[in-house]
Amino acid sequence: MVRIKEGFKGQRLLSLPDDILRKYSQLPLVRPLYIRKMGFFPLVQHHYVQKDVGTDYCMLIYCVGGCGWYALQDHEPRKVEANHYLLLPPDTPYRFWADEYQPWTIYWIHFQGALAKDFLLYPVLSRPILPGNISRLQDRLNLFENIYDSFSMAYTREYMTHASLCLYALLSTFLHVDAFRHYLLPQHANDSFAVKVVHYMQENIANNLTLEELAGKFQYSTSHFSALFQKETGYSPINYYIQLKVRKACEYMELTHLKLYEIAEKVGFEEPSYFTRLFTKIMGMSPTEYRRRETSFGRENR
Repeated sequence: MVRIKEGFKGQRLLSLPDDILRKYSQLPLVRPLYIRKMGFFPLVQHHYVQKDVGTDYCMLIYCVGGCGWYALQDHEPRKVEANHYLLLPPDTPYRFWADEYQPWTIYWIHFQGALAKDFLLYPVLSRPILPGNISRLQDRLNLFENIYDSFSMAYTREYMTHASLCLYALLSTFLHVDAFRHYLLPQHANDSFAVKVVHYMQENIANNLTLEELAGKFQYSTSHFSALFQKETGYSPINYYIQLKVRKACEYMELTHLKLYEIAEKVGFEEPSYFTRLFTKIMGMSPTEYRRRETSFGRENR
């Protein structure tokens, strides 16, 4: 069986040398909790990692698509599905891998520090954080991107400190989901049908929901669902969903240095060429032209 640890098409990965980490681990605001390595792996077929004697760090794995497996010591493998996360402890042999037929897409972080183990509140299990009317999946991913951007500048002390302090907030979104979502409760309690559907679409912007899946989520037939949504918005559900994807892609182009194929993946397009054709049709210009016009990056970033 082919086994690959890293080096995948479209992956993003950051790490710091051990000597730099040792220096940072003495800083008062960094010492309790800090990042060793982090990344994003999209559709990583043959991904496999095995730690026979464990590690000296904790690991967060957040699966946002496909599925994978993990096993602690000699225990039976357990499945990690889309919208599930996993916190792996230090000093414990384990292995994890992508499913052969539906390889996962994961965000992951290695973290250390005096308080690192205190974030392992539960037995090691794959736990779900599913999209819903008051879920904040995109907020969580935005926080990851904030940390990733700061960690990419972590040779500067202030950026490393910022990344470490933001890591508390990110881990809290997994361990205290209800508290993270709580502030949305009052403002979304009386939302219209279409607003609730749009929120659900936004939370699934990296996926490819079908009309059947959308209608099933809100317990309507496809025809009734489409009629209700179109009455409130003037658009068919799938057309609106595609518009949201393109709008999100524009946001990534304007606010990040992500390459175009990475942006395509993040808004649910496996084929960059199809993303380019669709984007051009909707926006009247190619993604490259849009980025050149709207940002100061001023270059093709593929």
